[in-house]
Amino acid sequence: MSHADELNKLADLHARGALSDDEYARAKERVLNGPSTAGTYSGSSSGDGMDAVNSLRRSRDDRWIGGVCGGIGRTTGMASWIWRLLFTLLVLCAGSGVLLYVLLWIFVPEE
Repeated sequence: MSHADELNKLADLHARGALSDDEYARAKERVLNGPSTAGTYSGSSSGDGMDAVNSLRRSRDDRWIGGVCGGIGRTTGMASWIWRLLFTLLVLCAGSGVLLYVLLWIFVPEE
């Protein structure tokens, strides 16, 4: 998609009221200047968290099964064993941890 198409979509969203003035200005700046912090997560609350979601990748080094917990741990700055523990606890809750892990394994790309 070209920059002109993206800017037109942003302008349309802004005109319909889906984006506030501040959101529109930040999105327009991001399209024109490119992602300034792609692949990094500062952990601060100044952003909307989308940089962290976009930089989420399954780990190749810190993996037991699919690398999901290692990737989430690197993105959030928490130890991967904490995420493994959380997924294990979710498995005990009607197996929802297995479903969530498999979905993340399928949809999160490998680094």
